Amino acid sequence: MTLVTDPAAPRIAIVGATGAVGSTLIELLEERALPYRELHLVASSRSAGRLIPVGGRPYEVQALEDFDFGLADLAFFSAGTGVSAEWVPGAVAAGALVIDNTNAFRMDPGTPLVVPQVNFRALDKPPESGIIANPNCSTIPLVRVLQPVERRWGVRQAVVSTYQAASGQGHHGVEELLEGSDLALRDPDAELPSERFRPPLAFNVVPFIDVLQDSGFTLEEEKMVRESRKILDLAHLDVTTTCVRVPVVNCHSEAVWIEADAPVDRDELITLLSAQSEVTVHDAENRAAFPTPLKAGHPDHVHVGRVRVSPHNPRGFWLWLVSDNLRVGAALNAVQIAEYVLGRGFLADGVLAGGVR
Repeated sequence: MTLVTDPAAPRIAIVGATGAVGSTLIELLEERALPYRELHLVASSRSAGRLIPVGGRPYEVQALEDFDFGLADLAFFSAGTGVSAEWVPGAVAAGALVIDNTNAFRMDPGTPLVVPQVNFRALDKPPESGIIANPNCSTIPLVRVLQPVERRWGVRQAVVSTYQAASGQGHHGVEELLEGSDLALRDPDAELPSERFRPPLAFNVVPFIDVLQDSGFTLEEEKMVRESRKILDLAHLDVTTTCVRVPVVNCHSEAVWIEADAPVDRDELITLLSAQSEVTVHDAENRAAFPTPLKAGHPDHVHVGRVRVSPHNPRGFWLWLVSDNLRVGAALNAVQIAEYVLGRGFLADGVLAGGVR
């Protein structure tokens, strides 16, 4: 992140600045040197007053309840769906373009749901709603590999099982996993903490994420289906998922079965996936190579391994995906949206979404 005096540089607000995604946003904005002329770190009142160093100087966290969004041209929201639902409309009304990292507006027809490597053309004009939605952390790596397959062979069906890390529940989720793991090692019969994960996640696997829906699927599972269809502009895409929480600190994994409309050649598939921006295929040369959450590699890449075309059904194949859910699955995608928006000049001359500040 780069503080500049250029009046054309945006004034940026980060809502949820003290959370896991907000902290990662700050790191990425610094790493990628996104220019700004003002920076406002915003969080709930209980975090107000904290000092967070950014670019070599301390910034005081401001209380969301007291913050004036008229001071921001671009606002990142990463403080939860409830916070976004309550505060984003006011931020837009005050003149801010919002990049929202929650489920609050993803399926709103006037709000583009964007993965820049996949559907950047959704940002060819400012959004009607004044909001750009960031997809679910497991949807992003999935659509990054589905799109090139759909364009080459067509996709008849995708069956996905996720293996989602504790950091998907933020700092508190990681703390609960570590505390529970330490306690279980000392006393296998101890009652483990389960505020964020029920049942407890330590030394466990929990096939239930988010709220149960009438369909029998959880909201997390339904998100992946709806979001994939919207991002890829394939209203009838056949995707079904099982979302599972695993005792891993960070990085989500996915086992993906894809059935194409035509037979798939493994070598061509590997070449196709390897050509995608910020995608690393681990078993291109060595079939025994594969990524894991512990040592996947570049934190800003989607990592692919276990590429297997079925010998019984040449239209079907398996992929194993690993990606950093705080970066690729959240903050990095949001920052790349911001970079594209600034490049398009959406915030120039005070014009946003067809209106004037």
